[in-house]
Amino acid sequence: MAPAARRRLKPTGQRPVPRKQQNTGGPPVPRKIEFDMTHQTLTDAVADLERHGHLVRVDHPIDPHLEMAEVQRRLYAGGGPAVLFTRPKGTAFPMLANLYGTAERMRFLFRHTLAGVRKLVALKADPGGAARRFWRYWDLPFLLWRLRPKVVRSGPVLKHTIPLPQLPQLKCWPMDGGAFVTLPAVYTEHPDTPGWMKSNLGMYRVQISGNEYDPEREIGLHYQIHRGIGVHHAAAVRRGERLAVNVCVGGPPALAVSAVMPLPEGLPELAFAGALGGRRLRLVRAANGLPMPADCDFVLSGFIDPTRTKPEGPFGDHLGYYSLAHEFPVMTVEKVYHRPGAIWPFTVVGRPPQEDTSFGEFIHDLTGPALPTVLPGVHAVHAVDAAGVHPLLLAVGSERYVPYAAERQPQELLTLANAILGQGQLSLAKFLLIVAKEDNPDLDIHDIPAFLRHLLERVDWSRDLHFQTRTTIDTLDYSAGEGLNAGSKLVIAAAGPKRRELGTAVPAGLRLPDGFGDVRVALPGVLAVQAPKLQVARNKEQTEYDPDLVRLCDTLATCSLPLAPFPLVTLVDDAEFAARTLNNWLWATFTRSNPAADVLVAGGRTWRKHHGGGGPLVIDARLKPHMAPPLVEDPAVSKRVDELAARGGPLHGLIG
Repeated sequence: MAPAARRRLKPTGQRPVPRKQQNTGGPPVPRKIEFDMTHQTLTDAVADLERHGHLVRVDHPIDPHLEMAEVQRRLYAGGGPAVLFTRPKGTAFPMLANLYGTAERMRFLFRHTLAGVRKLVALKADPGGAARRFWRYWDLPFLLWRLRPKVVRSGPVLKHTIPLPQLPQLKCWPMDGGAFVTLPAVYTEHPDTPGWMKSNLGMYRVQISGNEYDPEREIGLHYQIHRGIGVHHAAAVRRGERLAVNVCVGGPPALAVSAVMPLPEGLPELAFAGALGGRRLRLVRAANGLPMPADCDFVLSGFIDPTRTKPEGPFGDHLGYYSLAHEFPVMTVEKVYHRPGAIWPFTVVGRPPQEDTSFGEFIHDLTGPALPTVLPGVHAVHAVDAAGVHPLLLAVGSERYVPYAAERQPQELLTLANAILGQGQLSLAKFLLIVAKEDNPDLDIHDIPAFLRHLLERVDWSRDLHFQTRTTIDTLDYSAGEGLNAGSKLVIAAAGPKRRELGTAVPAGLRLPDGFGDVRVALPGVLAVQAPKLQVARNKEQTEYDPDLVRLCDTLATCSLPLAPFPLVTLVDDAEFAARTLNNWLWATFTRSNPAADVLVAGGRTWRKHHGGGGPLVIDARLKPHMAPPLVEDPAVSKRVDELAARGGPLHGLIG
């Protein structure tokens, strides 16, 4: 170990409660929350984490080009602490990794404000609650006051400006098109109704070097459909105006969390940042006329021209593949501000789970209770992180439409499915699996094997498949091969009594067509079948379905073996890999399939535009030739990081 290169403080533990503050059996006395218990700056958060043993400083020079990202990935995988790299190569600014690396650390960062935020969420779910339980909401005026940003004349972020190329140049994956900002909070206002009340703060991809960008003054903004910045940009195009944009990096930790929160209409992210941060967010004016957080570490301030684009990407993204280069808006940077002692926070995006998994868990904890008020009848929704988030949604809903029927079947569930697919980012889902709460009130939507078992025991493939074709899917999903944002969706709705027992062993004597190989049980009732690899993209104008998919379905339809215990079959490139872990199967199955082209029922038919049959259902989950390549680390970089982590190295004991 190299103690000069890495410093860690031990946990301080909890202070004992003074006798006069201990509970003596009377009513609890509300504790006053002082402002110094919250984080006004990122430096405050770093100091707080360090005092409590949640942060390590690494003084050894680490390269932001690929090396630092691999360290971050290993930190996250091992449940490691936040790390402050004090001497990163090629930049004068320290870089902070794994700040949000665990849900526990996120709760620690906001430990003094979470109770208040939960009260606000509860009020959204039950607006009359404050009147009925006024003693619980004694501090509501203070919570509401924090929602309003505070405009100030000056702030630390105005102290310094630097040229764009002096920013840290973080590159995460070998094929990335350049350096990216991976934890930005991008601020815009609606041109028709300027002001923070109608503003948007979102986390969109920002490329700061590479490709055709002018290195001194241009950056690329990649934002997906259904995002607030897109509405603002469209208004600017209509008006023939440039759109002012501030890209914020660092600042109070609540800022980045607010940028990814799915907030209700009418609640600006800046307001939520004040509630979560425990204090009003201070704003100062940037050169482009927009406000920016006064305590931010960096702000890239400038304008998007109405219609000018340049290629952005490739970039290793959250589906576990590269999103390829496409035309996206160009931002002309007029000034790069930074405060004294600025820290550059970053994360790494890649095949889940990654650090954004912690964001998802944290968001669910906060917003889950309000879901039934937004979607009445929907009890829970789970965007499955291991499947890339948007490709797979699980949901539990009510099935009450015909309570007197002899047998329950999906009816209300279909109405709820349409409502779910009409909600913001949920509309980007590709597969939505929804079941009835009445069939198992205790079903845990986060227990994925139990959820899938419940669905597969009940589903009727002749009735329960509902396709949407030629619709919008996640911008980053290339499984359809039909262009950006284009693809299809499949709703599988299951309700009613248990229909079958699920198999746990490969049926003896199962014969497959020529070219098909290894067969494994991936989950109870689910087979992973190794199929011939797809070498050439099929001509969608000539072939509706892949011939190998059709051959297997024909074989299964005429199979003499009872296949009812296996209602789901997935075609994969590597059956051992797919069946090795649940996460492998989820990732391969739902990121590599396009429902309209890759899902068929063995022996099924299409009748009045509804596809179904006796089953099993077959999903072609092979890697398609039109898809982007999966993310793979650079072996030379991995070897260097191994050496840093070896005994005597500066990262020994910190990462594996």
